[in-house]
Amino acid sequence: MKKIFFLLCIFIVIKSKAQTADEIILKYAKASGGLENFSALKTLKMTGTVTAQGTDLPITVQIINGKAMRSEVEVMGQTVVNVYKEGKGWKINPFQGASTATDVNGTELNDFKTQSYTASQLMDYKMRGYTVESLGQEDVDGVKAYKIKLITDDKREFTYFIDGANWMLIKSINTRNVQGQDIEIETYYTDIKDFNGLKFSTSRTQKTGGQVFQEVHFDKIELNVPVDEKIFDKQ
Repeated sequence: MKKIFFLLCIFIVIKSKAQTADEIILKYAKASGGLENFSALKTLKMTGTVTAQGTDLPITVQIINGKAMRSEVEVMGQTVVNVYKEGKGWKINPFQGASTATDVNGTELNDFKTQSYTASQLMDYKMRGYTVESLGQEDVDGVKAYKIKLITDDKREFTYFIDGANWMLIKSINTRNVQGQDIEIETYYTDIKDFNGLKFSTSRTQKTGGQVFQEVHFDKIELNVPVDEKIFDKQ
């Protein structure tokens, strides 16, 4: 009997590890509300605060699904603006020398484009032409998570961690170029809330070198609300 029990335990472990990236992503998408439902959204508006160096800064993100994105952060009486619309992007960031609308391209433009979708790039990686690979399991702050590597069409790599208990995204890792330096950024996703059947992380904590450098908290998430397309036009 002990031998049979031991063999069953081995079988369970092997079966768990053998789950493919597609199986894990499908469970993640289903637990979040379904890829088809995220894709069916027309617009999305999120408002909240960005906390950096102990200061809370108001943030607003408006999206026309798959078409356009605009984020605004108020900083010391000025507004940092990032915009994407149909293949083009621009920004206003007086703290980076862009006091007027300045075109963006390359990796930055791709980042803006990614933010124009209501579904995560992991959830609908096939539609975007990306590739994924299962990297087994790893402990994330005491949670056993499935680890998946995603490679975009421009060869950037992202690593995602999916909670094996509830199938929600709890962490991601990617490398970002900041002022000429490549920095590895860890993002932790918490405070999952349900909005009309779709689940969103309303709190996101970003770390580099193990230190928190930014937190984003969304107090309000609105689905399919009116969004004026003119706000995405270059000013």
